[in-house]
Amino acid sequence: MKISIERAALLKAVGQAQSVVERRNTIPILANVLIEAEGDQVSFRATDLDIEVVDRAPAMVERAGATTVSAVTLHEIVRKLPDGALVQLADDGVAGRLSVQAGRSHFSLATLPKEDFPVMASSEYTANFTAPAQVLRRLFDKSKFAISTEETRYYLNGVYMHVAEGEDGAVLRCVATDGHRLARIDADLPEGAQGMPGVIVPRKTVGELRKLLDEDDTAIAVSVSETKVRFATPAITLTSKVIDGTFPDYSRVIPTGNTRRLEVDAQDFAKAVDRVATVSSERSRAVKLQLDEDRLVLSVNAPDAGAAEEELAVAYGDERLEIGFNAKYLLEIASQVDRENAVFLFNSAGDPTLMREGDDTSAVYVVMPMRV
Repeated sequence: MKISIERAALLKAVGQAQSVVERRNTIPILANVLIEAEGDQVSFRATDLDIEVVDRAPAMVERAGATTVSAVTLHEIVRKLPDGALVQLADDGVAGRLSVQAGRSHFSLATLPKEDFPVMASSEYTANFTAPAQVLRRLFDKSKFAISTEETRYYLNGVYMHVAEGEDGAVLRCVATDGHRLARIDADLPEGAQGMPGVIVPRKTVGELRKLLDEDDTAIAVSVSETKVRFATPAITLTSKVIDGTFPDYSRVIPTGNTRRLEVDAQDFAKAVDRVATVSSERSRAVKLQLDEDRLVLSVNAPDAGAAEEELAVAYGDERLEIGFNAKYLLEIASQVDRENAVFLFNSAGDPTLMREGDDTSAVYVVMPMRV
């Protein structure tokens, strides 16, 4: 194999591949990226046996072929090469070395046989549809903060993507929860997604997927089966196993009878929570909300560190209420609001609170209160 490729294209492709590679693994080949050159393009494939990413880039291919080399080392080399450099990769199969050359820089890297590289078995996908990148970005970005990190409840370690019944018919829905807070985000159902099985997309996959969704005008081809999910653009294909478990019935925890309505400027609210939480002890980080006629007082009382209080003008017309929340959860939920106003719906100090953006019901958040 012998190719020439622009540094920028190579850096982007290898960067995507090396982020999938597990830093600590006992199987040497899994630390490598599989480079395959053919025609006028080169592909870079990396896997951790649960996720596989293939990134394609244009290149001048003098000699077609394939080899595998350390993903992290190759990425570090390319990252440190000067902008605009033309990089030559040449594989010497007999010596088991890959030569990397750019200008006066020359590197020789150890390779492993391409035959040893595990390629993820292709799956029969039961549903195939296309969705704009910005739609998928909104679904995953607004829900991923609520993914659980508790390994024992492994079925909560991802975002549950499924078809559900919304207010105006079927929707594509993403839900994540850790038992303390919950995010439920809806989007119009794309054509072809009707028969899609509900799948739990793992946390790491959600992180890797984010890199595909940066450009608004990109269309993402999504394929779903009971065991795998695949997201593809013309240049990148990301395939992942899904979490083998049953996502709990989240609709039971979304309150429907909360009538006390607070409307507040989302940015002002987030900043005020952040300020008063400065004095709270890291362990509890509890913030008390005292609601009265068009007035909200946020307060923190940490006996060992001090106390803080801040008042906000809000729209609230119900009876007086005192309720406490974990500051981190409040901040994360408030930061999801794209519109000016956040609407909180309360029932009592001990019941889950609902939050949404204005009158928009396509993004709904639930947060459990704390005793303060």
